[in-house]
Amino acid sequence: MMGQIFPWKSGNRFELLIDGQQFFPVMLTAIARAEHQVALELYLVEDGHCSKALVDALCTAAVRGVRVRCLFDGFGSLRLGPALRNRLLAAGVLLQVYNPLRWRRGVRNFHRDHRKILVVDDRVAYVGGTGSTDEFWNPVKQTSLWHEVMVAVEGPLVAHWQLIFDYQWLASLGRHPWKPEEAPGLAHLPPYPPMGEGLGRVAYANARQHRDIVQSLVRSIRTARQRVWLATPYFLPSWKVRRALIKAARRGIEVRLLLTGRRTDHPPVRFAGQRYYPRLLRSGVRIFEYQPRFLHLKMVLVDEWVSVGSCNFDHWNLRFNLEANLEALDPTLTAAADACMRQDFIDSREISIDDWQARPWHKRLRQRLWGWLDRLVVNLLDRRR
Repeated sequence: MMGQIFPWKSGNRFELLIDGQQFFPVMLTAIARAEHQVALELYLVEDGHCSKALVDALCTAAVRGVRVRCLFDGFGSLRLGPALRNRLLAAGVLLQVYNPLRWRRGVRNFHRDHRKILVVDDRVAYVGGTGSTDEFWNPVKQTSLWHEVMVAVEGPLVAHWQLIFDYQWLASLGRHPWKPEEAPGLAHLPPYPPMGEGLGRVAYANARQHRDIVQSLVRSIRTARQRVWLATPYFLPSWKVRRALIKAARRGIEVRLLLTGRRTDHPPVRFAGQRYYPRLLRSGVRIFEYQPRFLHLKMVLVDEWVSVGSCNFDHWNLRFNLEANLEALDPTLTAAADACMRQDFIDSREISIDDWQARPWHKRLRQRLWGWLDRLVVNLLDRRR
């Protein structure tokens, strides 16, 4: 597996695209303008208006001679029916499925490709947290039931996004593009460069084998000077991340968590994560639960440093998933992320320690039950290692 760390690259341009009705039309237009190749890696792909529009664009590109490759997760694409799959294949799209479910694979079925990457030619890449479902974008109604972001990337960094896709594509075919010692990149996490226009790097995770994505997050929190704002829909952070957040708040850093409210696709995960609220709140961490829709975005803002992509920074993601985030030190992207999160905080309900202590008994019961089950499963999995 790829084990090297990608370096910082300058000279890039970043644009934050908020919600499906903004980023999906832009992505489809990029596919329509492709001249040589389209590479698409997604976790969640389901039948619906969104996937039909995406398949239309991919097939049209393939028919006119563009090399189109799609790498879909074997579990996340279970609800992509044979009609759309066959359309892709008939048009000449190359389709690979990551880790198809097999009963005999047991716990290895938990390993999933959770990345969300679109690369068009050597010109532009789109990275973030979207899937291809009507929850992210319904082109008929022009609505987004799930709140999500993608970042358009232009410049030298596009080659690194292409590289991480190519590596996984070849790995899914049982091939390896290079020996581990020949993998591009660095042996250790690079220091932060000075703030500048267009600075960015690829951070990624290959399950438990390589996790510079979380190492970089923890380092950023530990060295924060003013703020740590973290948005995630599934708040089950590792002890290392929780400890870093608590220590940052105790030394006077403004630590805010932007989490999902009642509108969620996995209520048990929300309840399990709420067991961490009391200690965080008592340490000075501010917790906001987003109200209008399901908050699906995964974005971190530490001072001027931005991380946005597929990683929820929870112990399930980091144990089993392929993940990839864009890290950037770019004034334009920082300002856009700041504005996005400030609006999300306005649209959220802040949870106080009094709110927590006043919660009804049935919520206490569900939090205890799902928290206990989460700990139980994690302990069992740790014993298997």
